[in-house]
Amino acid sequence: MNSVKQYLKFVKPYRWKIVWTVLIGIVKFAIPLLMPLILKYVIDDIIDADGLSASEKTTQLFVLMGVSFLIFLVLRPPIEYLRQYLAQWVGNRILYDIRDRLFDHIQKLSLRYYSKTKTGEIISRVINDVEQTKTFVITGLMNIWLDLVTILIAIGIMLTMDVGLTLVAIILFPFYGFSIKFFFAKLRQLTRDRSQALAEVQGHLHERVQGVPVTRSFALEEYEQGQFEARNDHFWDKSIKQTIWNAKTFAVTNTITDLAPLLVIAYAGYQVIHGNLTLGTMMAFVGYMERVYSPLRRLVNSSTMLTQSIASIDRVFELMNEKYDITDKPNAFELKKVQGRIDVENVSFAYEEEEASVLKNVSLHVKAGETIAFVGMSGGGKSTLISLLPRFYDVTEGAIKIDGTDIRDVKVRSLRDKIGMVLQDNTLFSESIAMNIRMGNPYATDEEVIKAAKAANAHDFIMELPQGYDTLVGERGVKLSGGQKQRVAIARVFLKNPPILIFDEATSALDLESEHMIQEAVEKLASDRTTFIVAHRLATITHADRIVVIENGKITETGSHEQLMALKGSYYDLYQVQHLDNE
Repeated sequence: MNSVKQYLKFVKPYRWKIVWTVLIGIVKFAIPLLMPLILKYVIDDIIDADGLSASEKTTQLFVLMGVSFLIFLVLRPPIEYLRQYLAQWVGNRILYDIRDRLFDHIQKLSLRYYSKTKTGEIISRVINDVEQTKTFVITGLMNIWLDLVTILIAIGIMLTMDVGLTLVAIILFPFYGFSIKFFFAKLRQLTRDRSQALAEVQGHLHERVQGVPVTRSFALEEYEQGQFEARNDHFWDKSIKQTIWNAKTFAVTNTITDLAPLLVIAYAGYQVIHGNLTLGTMMAFVGYMERVYSPLRRLVNSSTMLTQSIASIDRVFELMNEKYDITDKPNAFELKKVQGRIDVENVSFAYEEEEASVLKNVSLHVKAGETIAFVGMSGGGKSTLISLLPRFYDVTEGAIKIDGTDIRDVKVRSLRDKIGMVLQDNTLFSESIAMNIRMGNPYATDEEVIKAAKAANAHDFIMELPQGYDTLVGERGVKLSGGQKQRVAIARVFLKNPPILIFDEATSALDLESEHMIQEAVEKLASDRTTFIVAHRLATITHADRIVVIENGKITETGSHEQLMALKGSYYDLYQVQHLDNE
C-alpha cells in the first residue's frame, strides 16, 4: 500500500476541504433519515391517535408536512449542490496536481527508459489511470464515510425504537464483511492485469497509427489487423476474468443485503400481530432497512471501484517512482560562460551493464571553435559518442569535460542549455512554424524568429505557405518536406544561439538542393562555435577542421580531409566508394 501513502501526499493540501465536504455530506444524508420517522409519526401519532378529532389530525398533518417540505425543498438543494461542487473540485484538483507532477517526471526520464517503453503505455498511465484514481478521493475519502455515518445514524435511531428488531436487522452484517474480504482480495490483481492489457492495446495502437504509411506501402493491413486483434483478445480475456469475479462478488453481497429486509418484515410482522409492536414502528423499520442497506450496497460498489482505483494508483506511482538515470549531484553547479573546449578522456560506454561496450577507451581533445566530423560505418559508435555530450546517457568509464569541468559536476539543464542539436529526424510539434522555431527560445520576439529563419534559409519557403509563420505543420511536421523540417530545426538552434553545436546526420535523407541550402545554413551557424558533425555523405564534411573515423567503438583515424586522403586508410576507402557512386 505504499502507492496509497504516496497518493495521500497529494491529498494532504486539500484535507480541510475534504473534511468540510464530509461534514456537509453528513447533513445531506441525514435529512432523508427523517422520512421513516415522519411516516411513523403520521401513522402512530396522527392517524391512529385516539384522542384527536379529524380536524386536529388534519391540522397536525399539514403542520408536519409544511415543516418537512421546508426542509426538503429549501434546505436540502443548496447543501446537495455545495457537497457535489466541493467533492468534484477536490477530486479534479488532485488529478491536476498528479498529472502536472507526472509530466515534469516523464520529461526527466532517461532515453534508456523511453527505448524500452511504448509511448502509448505512458499516455495510458498519465490519462486513463490517473483519471481512475479520482474514485479513491470521491468514494474512498468521502462517500464511504458518508455511507458509514448514514448506517450508524440509522442504526442509532432504530435502537431507540426497538433493540431486538435492530439486532435482527443487522444480524447478517458479519456475513457481508466476510464476503467483502474474500472477494476483493483477488479483485485488485485482476484489475491491475486488465489495466496493463489496456495499456498494451493503447501502446500498440499509438505506434501503428504513426506507422500507417509503412503499413500501406507494404500492404500489411490484414497482417496488422491480426496483430491488433491478438492484443485486443488479450485485453478481452483479462476484462472477462475481472468481470466474472466482479459478478460473483455482487451476486453474493447483494443476496445478503436482500435477505436482511425479509428477516425484518417477518419478525416485525409477527410482533405487530401479537401486539408487541406498533404498525408505525414496523413501517419505520422497513423504511430504515432501505436507509441501512442502500448505503451498504453502495459500499459494495465503492469497494469494487476502490479496488480498481487502487490498482490504477499502483500503476501511476510505478511510473512516478521510475528512477532517473541522469541526475544532478548534490553539489552540482550552473554551467555559465562556455568557451567550448571539449575533452573526451578514456571514455567507454555500454547501454546496459550486461551488454558489450559500444565505445571503448575513446579519447579526443577539441579546441574551442573547432569543427569535428565523425565518420564511419553504421553502428560504429558515432551517434552514441555525441549523445554523451548533453548527458542523454552517462559514460560507463572515463570522463567528458567542457573547459576542464567534468559535465557530471554541473547541472544537467544548464549543460543542455549550452548545446544545440539538429538530428536526422527532428521532431516538430503540431503547432505553428513560429512556435516550433521558438522552441529555441520561447520568449523570442517575432523579429528574432524571422531573423533566425532567414539565417537558416527557411524564411522564403515559410512566406510561401498559406498562413506564413502561423501555418500549422501537423503532427511531427507531416505537412513539411524533409528539407523544410530541417531548416525549421536549424532556425530554432539559431534562435537558441548555443556555444556548442551537434549535427547528427542532418542532411543524409535530403535531396541535393535541400542539402545545399542546409549545408550553407550549417556552415553559417557553426562559425566561431565548437561543432560536432556526424555525416554519412563525406562530401559535406571536407571543410571540417578534423575528421575522426570511429570503427567498432574506437577512434582509428584523425586528421583533415587532405591528411586522411593521403593516409589511404578507412576514410580514403569510404570516400572513394562514395565518389564512385556519385559518378
